[in-house]
Amino acid sequence: MHPNAQPDVGTAFRVWARVAALSFGGPAGQIAVMHRILVEERRWIDEARFLHALNFCMLLPGPEAQQLATYIGWLTGGVRGALIAGVLFILPGVVAIMTLSWIYVLLGDVAVVEGLFFGLKAAVLAIVVQAVVRLAGKALPTPPLRALALVAFVALFAFDAPFPLVIAGAALIGALMPAAPLAPTAAALAPPDAGAARRAAVWALALWLAPVGLLALLAPGSVFADIAVFFSKLAVLTFGGAYAVLAWVAQEAAGPLGWLQPGEMLDGLGMAETTPGPLIMVLQFVGFMAALREGGGLLAATAGGLLATWVTFAPCFAWIFLGAPFMERLSQNRPLAAALRAVTAAVVGVILNLALWFAVHLIWTRTTLLAAGPLRIELPIMGSVDLAAAALSAVALVAALRLRVGMAPLLAGSGLAGMALHLSGMT
Repeated sequence: MHPNAQPDVGTAFRVWARVAALSFGGPAGQIAVMHRILVEERRWIDEARFLHALNFCMLLPGPEAQQLATYIGWLTGGVRGALIAGVLFILPGVVAIMTLSWIYVLLGDVAVVEGLFFGLKAAVLAIVVQAVVRLAGKALPTPPLRALALVAFVALFAFDAPFPLVIAGAALIGALMPAAPLAPTAAALAPPDAGAARRAAVWALALWLAPVGLLALLAPGSVFADIAVFFSKLAVLTFGGAYAVLAWVAQEAAGPLGWLQPGEMLDGLGMAETTPGPLIMVLQFVGFMAALREGGGLLAATAGGLLATWVTFAPCFAWIFLGAPFMERLSQNRPLAAALRAVTAAVVGVILNLALWFAVHLIWTRTTLLAAGPLRIELPIMGSVDLAAAALSAVALVAALRLRVGMAPLLAGSGLAGMALHLSGMT
């Protein structure tokens, strides 16, 4: 198919359903699947245009892989194509995570299920550490960028700095740095109707904000209002991709908000890693557990999970519909490109903080808070080390980093090992 040709609705539905079904492995794996199917196999867009679109989506808050799917859907099929691509990309994950959430609550105390999630936690830690290593190799080519990543890590780990402030500060520093030459991009595709995109953006914003406003007005202080407001903030303020979002959610939801325990957050991330769709779908599990913890039962928990999903992804469509018609202008803006490089560098520090947070709560059963002035560091109590978790995590790290075991066999192997350890009484 010629890059400027538009697929018909039936073809678009089949292709995007296939992309959704194969979208395992977090943002990197999902972007790789889209590249293989849309660029190499279907040739809907060329290599330069694909990278051009990805850079645009990296400028936006929220999950970049889902937004990339929505953008390419818009580029190749207008508003209708964007809706097909964006909705299908998240639908399998919505169903899978909700099903697993019910199983987790109803059967979580069954030995086999407990062992499975115990093993998945070790694999998740290895996957996050692997993400740090891979991203650092690409995003930190210069000493200033490496220093920026280190500053971001220290700000989060040692001083409990607000995540949006860290990202905004990195973007400002990057915009003030000397701008590097921009890479050439392919000639622009014939864009769909910009007016239709603007009208769709208005609808997306209304569908996002209406339930938030109604809940804040009719049920202030309820867990549903809190879910709507909290995840709406994420939709606006979280730049830097899924792992950066998770760092904030993990610290807030498993901390001051008290919606779930750190181990439960790891369990939810294990669900998201093992199911198709965006990694950020773990937020549905967080919303599910938040409503459940308020004593509303499984139906209320289901509503809480779906509400979290709605206010997380509805804005993603609005950002694409608002920004896509101006993509060329944005892509040639050197200060914006420099700011993006700085944000990406800071995200390396953010993900490193997330990896350390996971490790502390997986390998040790108790922690203590070291607080002195602005310094706030959560440290493990060394005598509370979980030897089985430490050993399984070490094996998973070696498998991922040295043996380069793929994500699917790593998750499967860790899950089976966790079940074996749990059934043998070693955990």
